[in-house]
Amino acid sequence: MGGTLVLAGTPIGDLTDAPPRLAAELRAADLIAAEDTRRLRRLAQGLDTPVTARVVSYFEGNESARTKELVEALTGGSRVLLVTDAGMPSVSDPGYRLVAAAVEHGIRVTAVPGPSAVLTALALSGLPVDRFCFEGFPPRKQGERLSRLRDVAEERRTLVYFESPHRLADTLTAMAEVFGADRRAAVCRELTKTYEEIKRGPLADLAAWAAEGVRGEITVVVEGAPERAAELDPAELVRRVQVREEAGERRKEAIAAVAAEAGVPKRAVFDAVVAAKNAAR
Repeated sequence: MGGTLVLAGTPIGDLTDAPPRLAAELRAADLIAAEDTRRLRRLAQGLDTPVTARVVSYFEGNESARTKELVEALTGGSRVLLVTDAGMPSVSDPGYRLVAAAVEHGIRVTAVPGPSAVLTALALSGLPVDRFCFEGFPPRKQGERLSRLRDVAEERRTLVYFESPHRLADTLTAMAEVFGADRRAAVCRELTKTYEEIKRGPLADLAAWAAEGVRGEITVVVEGAPERAAELDPAELVRRVQVREEAGERRKEAIAAVAAEAGVPKRAVFDAVVAAKNAAR
């Protein structure tokens, strides 16, 4: 009979969040594949669990080559434990290739559930959690980042991202540009650690805050796109702007408010106002 691949969820910060079964699996494994072997040793020491299994590295740089070796061990009957630095393997961490290969070879795959930065951030964000989607890390290059964000600009579900601290301000600025400056979001920093911080607010405000410099591991939760109201006639958009202007609002603020309540881009309202002004001449 073949072996078993065990995906081990590990603490994202507080070591005491580790489930008891994690220590048991560390003891039971024949072979442990770790994203960082030094961090694995520290984890085992913190859990007061000696590691007697053979330990090999399994990270982005050697994932493709190492997968074949691990599959051979699994088909030979070994119990292989896969551990990443924090959270669940495969979720923006090494693991997908190995799981796919194991499934292809008919090998049993199971998991030790553990803490999740995605679910923890969702729960703490104060944003809707009934429907959500995980988008991983945004692209590093600005053009690719904007393109990826535009792909989900109309997504109604709450969005969850991972991001590095030195790119956070640029990403939040891009999100404010694509999703809208007033779209609600939460930046969750150092979850479950000593300096845990949850910063909530409109994307534009969060971008300004992040520009001052942020440290630690970051998870960003963004409110989904608002439900669009039935498409309004341009004349109705102009009428609503006029009503607000007559009440004392500046045209810029009136256009932004009408766009928000109608669920249409500010540009659409602006163009309608300009067209009406030109037609009246």
